[in-house]
Amino acid sequence: MGSSDHRFTVNLSILFTELPLLERPAAAAAAGFRAVELWWPWVDAPVPPQSDLDALRDALRDAGTQLTGLNFYAGRLPGPDRGALSVPGEESERFRANVDVAAGFAESLGCTALNALYGNRVEGVSDEEQDALALANLQLAARAADRIGAVVLIEALNAPESPRCPVVSAPRAVEVVEQVNAATGLDNARFLMDLYHLSMNGEDLAGVIERYAGVTGHVQIADNPGRGAPGTGDLDFTDLLGRLRKHGYDGWVGLEYKPGDGPSAGSFGWLPAPLRGAR
Repeated sequence: MGSSDHRFTVNLSILFTELPLLERPAAAAAAGFRAVELWWPWVDAPVPPQSDLDALRDALRDAGTQLTGLNFYAGRLPGPDRGALSVPGEESERFRANVDVAAGFAESLGCTALNALYGNRVEGVSDEEQDALALANLQLAARAADRIGAVVLIEALNAPESPRCPVVSAPRAVEVVEQVNAATGLDNARFLMDLYHLSMNGEDLAGVIERYAGVTGHVQIADNPGRGAPGTGDLDFTDLLGRLRKHGYDGWVGLEYKPGDGPSAGSFGWLPAPLRGAR
């Protein structure tokens, strides 16, 4: 794989989902990983009971796993109805209620990257109004992230799977990053480069890496087609990861793929065990 220069983190919201949430950190550790990331785990609760937060924190600490990334509340993932911060009404209110809760949880575990997903376009409200709401909420998120020494991530999804999402290209996501940084003056918004989503959009991945590696705060990978592990599709991850390194990206690479029909622990054969731990 030629990936020894990269640090890998396992997304426990798409891998190890055959296990209860609180058992997943230990399972990732048993598979050789010391770093994990999560979508917001409580899809119906932007502000869950403190006991739920404490239990997950304990599970991560007991497993010896570092939390490297966390989504703000974004509804039910995965699926076409994802994202909340640009959706007027209840969903954006849920996002705002979640911001300080998510930031506080991240801070308690030393997590320094928070992903803020745009929402789908909705009828009856202009695109301009939705984008203005998004920018206001992203400023709120960026300020919360800044208080804990973290970055806020802006991710491009893909148009085939999320046709109503307005952020479905690398240039558009980076444009939002620049808007947030200009509005806050904090310079802590960064691009989340998800190579699966970008490949689904038909983008030139080598060109995206060359152009945007410098503003990238996190990378996620899955093969295409199928969103499986590297080697199950057509993407050349030896080349892509090498290009990321060449262009100066030295952050985490999140494994955000579907494990296939078997247990998640069996989906890591492409990555030699000595390369799974954080360097």
